[in-house]
Amino acid sequence: MTGEHGVNEKKITGQTAIVTGSSSGIGAGIARELGAAGANVVVNYAGNRDGANEVVHQIIEGGGSAIAVKADVSREEDVASMFREAIDTYGTVDILVSNAGVQKDAAFLDMTLDQWNRVIGINLTGAFLCAREAAREFLRRGLVPERSSALGKIIFISSVHEIIPWAGHVNYAASKGGVMLFMKSIAQELGPQKIRVNSIAPGAIKTPINRPAWETPEAEANLLNLIPYNRVGEPVDIARAAVWLASDASDYVHGTSLLVDGGMALYPGFASGG
Repeated sequence: MTGEHGVNEKKITGQTAIVTGSSSGIGAGIARELGAAGANVVVNYAGNRDGANEVVHQIIEGGGSAIAVKADVSREEDVASMFREAIDTYGTVDILVSNAGVQKDAAFLDMTLDQWNRVIGINLTGAFLCAREAAREFLRRGLVPERSSALGKIIFISSVHEIIPWAGHVNYAASKGGVMLFMKSIAQELGPQKIRVNSIAPGAIKTPINRPAWETPEAEANLLNLIPYNRVGEPVDIARAAVWLASDASDYVHGTSLLVDGGMALYPGFASGG
């Protein structure tokens, strides 16, 4: 089976992956690529049912298996229900990709508590709720050596803004900085149980959430000033990294943030001395 942009080995055949927020953008790209790599995929959505169904259709059309499940990851009961449906359908969960995220941008002095709470609730509390449920399921199921060297894999989709401050987006940057130390802390705690935990930190990726930043030639040219590799990323760039982190090919990778950003975190403004 081929994934988008080329051949994708069946690295995770028979494993089941939940990808939160996968009705569009980076999450949809990850769901499709995991399906192409042989995983059963739970395509989670909060509001975009049509988008989720389309991703499911694409995975099935490519020879894979997928279902769409509605859940707001900031709600404990929704997360528990999503995992129950995944386990009822596929028997267990092997891989969690915690991708669901939102932006509610405002100048700091104008930011409302609702804007703060919504972003923290989905981006950080949602990561906590989903990862806790995944780890509990991994431990309940036990190791299946013929399927994976690890008991289970948790992959957070963070952001370069776990490192780079972002004025005007303090709730988002705070949530991603929180995800980074949350990931490292549970990696330290869960590693002895053979649960692998990592993050992918995307830079500028062409998705609906940031369309104004790249959809015109002028906007894209401005964005490229921040990217030493001189191209804006695509969802498949993140998806390929996710497949690798979900597979035994990365079995000794644990507790790390993989920056997939074309060099954005290199602070290119300092290339000429600042």
